[in-house]
Amino acid sequence: MKKPLLTVNDIVQITGITARTLHYYDRIHLFKPTHLTEKGYRLYDRSSLEKLQTILFLKELDFSLKEIADILKLTKEEQKQILKKQGKTLLSKKQRLETIMAALEEYVSGNDISHLEIFNSTSALPLREQYANEARFIYGETEAYQVYNETLAACSPEEKRFSAMEEIFKQMAACIHQDPSSDEVQQLIEEWKTILMQFMPCDAELLACIANTYKFDTRFTSYFNQYSTEDLADFLYRAIMYHINRLSDAETDK
Repeated sequence: MKKPLLTVNDIVQITGITARTLHYYDRIHLFKPTHLTEKGYRLYDRSSLEKLQTILFLKELDFSLKEIADILKLTKEEQKQILKKQGKTLLSKKQRLETIMAALEEYVSGNDISHLEIFNSTSALPLREQYANEARFIYGETEAYQVYNETLAACSPEEKRFSAMEEIFKQMAACIHQDPSSDEVQQLIEEWKTILMQFMPCDAELLACIANTYKFDTRFTSYFNQYSTEDLADFLYRAIMYHINRLSDAETDK
């Protein structure tokens, strides 16, 4: 014969939740016992068990306990409308989680963090935008940055991708066992500077600043590591500095 009323222990055995949780739900008036014995023991009928299972289901759907309490006061039809809306929210979270997992996999595989499409407007700006903002704060008052910004605004989306620049980095990686002063490497540095000059004036001071950034900013070093198993950032630094020194010597000889 079925028991007409269930004890706290019965509820725990059936649902797997703890007695402490049941007591808490009672205290916040979310799930009250059907009866209290003279000694204060909580007892629940079968319909109460169904209500608790509904609460647990809604909790799994990411509703807060306050939201669950409000939902339980609604009609079945009203509840269905809220659940449909929550389904869309959960789908969005699922897609977001898949993006995060894919980014995590890329990062663990060695990809540079600046290339991961992980941040969005709900948490933080994309990393590329963060770096752009950082540059604006640091260099925003300089003439070079202002010229760069004005020129960039007039560029097409294809130019903004710096695909030609990336191709040079790949070619530099192929030359990494050469001397940075070699003709082939220095020709690539000239091509790199030519592209750079489309966006900003490239005097010796600015080139030295870029070279040091490539070598000492971990975001750049990890980016260049994508193109080579060697220290490409250091190689670029030495190649650029040689180029600067050669220009300086040429000016001195005039």
